[in-house]
Amino acid sequence: MQKQTWTWNTPRLPEPARVVRWGHYGTPVLLFPTAGGDFEEVERFHLVGVLGELIDAGRIKVYSIDSVAGKTWLRGEESPEYCSKVQNLYDAYVYEEVVPLIRRDCNSADLEVIVTGASIGAFNAVASICRHPDAFRLAIGMSGTYDLSKYLGGRMNLDFYFSSPVHWLPGAPEGAQLDQLRRRLVLLPTGEGRWEDVGESWRIARLLGAKGVPNRVDPWGPQWDHDWNTWRAMLPKYLAEHA
Repeated sequence: MQKQTWTWNTPRLPEPARVVRWGHYGTPVLLFPTAGGDFEEVERFHLVGVLGELIDAGRIKVYSIDSVAGKTWLRGEESPEYCSKVQNLYDAYVYEEVVPLIRRDCNSADLEVIVTGASIGAFNAVASICRHPDAFRLAIGMSGTYDLSKYLGGRMNLDFYFSSPVHWLPGAPEGAQLDQLRRRLVLLPTGEGRWEDVGESWRIARLLGAKGVPNRVDPWGPQWDHDWNTWRAMLPKYLAEHA
C-alpha cells in the first residue's frame, strides 16, 4: 500500500508536527495512537495491517499523528495547567492543520473525516467530533478512557474543561454546533476483560444521549482485554460497515 509522511513546525505544539498516511483513495480515517504513541505506532502494532483489505480496495485512506498531548500527561513532569494547554492546542492543531492537510490530500475542500482511536486515542476521537462536527462525521472510540481529570490534582482549568467532553458537554448550549453534532454518530465498542472499564463508555454515552447525539455502546464481552488484539478485531469491522 502507498505510504506518505509530512513533517512541519507548528506554534501549536511543543514538538514538530508529523502526519503519516497509508492508502491511495477512499474515505479518510484519522486514527489517533494510544497515550504515549507516535504517528507510526498503529503500524507497528499491526492495526494498519488488518485494515489492508479496505485500504487496498480504495475504501479508506488512513492517517495518523503523534500523541503529543497524551505524552505530556503521561510524563507527569509539567503542571496540570501546562498539560491542559497542550491538550487544548493539540485539538486546535488537529482541526486547523491536520484536517486541512487531509482535505488537500484528498482533493476536497469540505470532505468529512472519520476519526477513531483506542484508550486515550478514543478520548481524542470523541473530543474531536464533539468540538468539530463540521469536520468529522463519525467517531469510533475503542475501549475509551474519557475522564482525564485524575491528572489535574483537583485543579480544574478552562483549557482542560473545554478539551474534555465529559465536563463541557453537559452544559453545551443550544446552537449550530450541537445541531450539527446531533447529525453525527459516535460508536463506543469496548471489551470487558482485563484492564477494561466499560463504565467509561457508558458514561460518555449517557452524556451524549442526554444531548440528543446518536451513539451506541457495543460491549464485546469478558474475553476481550484492553489490548491491541481487541482493537485489531474491532476497527476493520466498524470501518467496513461505515466507511
